[in-house]
Amino acid sequence: MNSYSPQIKPNVETKHRRGAQEAIRVLIIDDSLTVRTVFSRMVTESPDMEVVAGERTAELGIARLKRDPVDVILLDLEMPGMGGLEALPQILKAQESASVLVVSSLTQEGAEATVAALSMGAADTMLKPRPGGFDAQYRAALLEKIRALGGRKTNEPLQSPETDKPALAERSGRIRRTDLIAIGASTGGIHALNLLLKSLKPEYDLPIFVTQHLPTSFVSVFARQLEVSAARRTVIAEDGAVIKRGEIAVATGHSHMVVEPDGKGFVTRLGSAPAVSGCMPSVDTMLSSIATNCNGRATAVLLSGMGRDGASGAEALVNAGGSVIAQDAESSAVWGMPGAVANAGLTSAVLPPEELAGWLMDDYGIA
Repeated sequence: MNSYSPQIKPNVETKHRRGAQEAIRVLIIDDSLTVRTVFSRMVTESPDMEVVAGERTAELGIARLKRDPVDVILLDLEMPGMGGLEALPQILKAQESASVLVVSSLTQEGAEATVAALSMGAADTMLKPRPGGFDAQYRAALLEKIRALGGRKTNEPLQSPETDKPALAERSGRIRRTDLIAIGASTGGIHALNLLLKSLKPEYDLPIFVTQHLPTSFVSVFARQLEVSAARRTVIAEDGAVIKRGEIAVATGHSHMVVEPDGKGFVTRLGSAPAVSGCMPSVDTMLSSIATNCNGRATAVLLSGMGRDGASGAEALVNAGGSVIAQDAESSAVWGMPGAVANAGLTSAVLPPEELAGWLMDDYGIA
């Protein structure tokens, strides 16, 4: 059995906690005066936000971060001089508590750069629209992301866990072995996923299934970069893909991933039925299929992400005899998805990504 004790983090959906009247501080780094002006107007028109500054180069942005505290950084990737991707490590180092939202025209055409930025620690990405595309719908989406990353909850508050009763994971008990790992993640999840996978030793060879909320155009790039960072064969989970030990399957951006046993390995199928969370692909669908088709012989890992996708699937998995572990609030860009399963009493451990890897290896018998 695992040596880690179940943990529950405080009732908080993001890593930032602030007073109700304190504005979210936003820094805009973009070489376009027009874009800086439009973003500044969008942000300042919201009473719960303020723009600290708008800087035209990454160098000036880094200098600003050394002087003024901020909560969210809107970062362009394609700029003269030091580009956003090159500057990202210095930006993250300058203010470790700030969250970076990549807002760039490269977020579609330059998926390689965007996914690299997310792997390095940028929390989320958003396409910079063409002229005329900065409409009310775009503004609403932008402000929602800023609130999530800066500490404003966009969903109903999570309920505090009932600490006087055993967690559901304990009540059900681990009655079956673990044959596979299923990981669900969204905002901030790519960086956490990379940290977790890099911490797994090569002898940890259980097949790993990943549902990460990403646009379809990003998935092939994400899979290639994941294969390099994890040093494991990684495939996109198209219909009929056979996944063996030591391999990783990544959900497509256009369909849910359904997992079925297939001889000594597993096979993935595509699902299109609407998910409770409304997400496509959905972590709930992946976990529910594993609970049903694989007799619950699995461990689910919920990493940083907005919303509650994965909560109902995790409950089904635990009821089938599986286990659930989750990223802690402090290391999460947004503690929505992991917080939902933790507050529901479904988790056997709530830890930073590297320690989640330690939990998995300990559970597998690898010191």
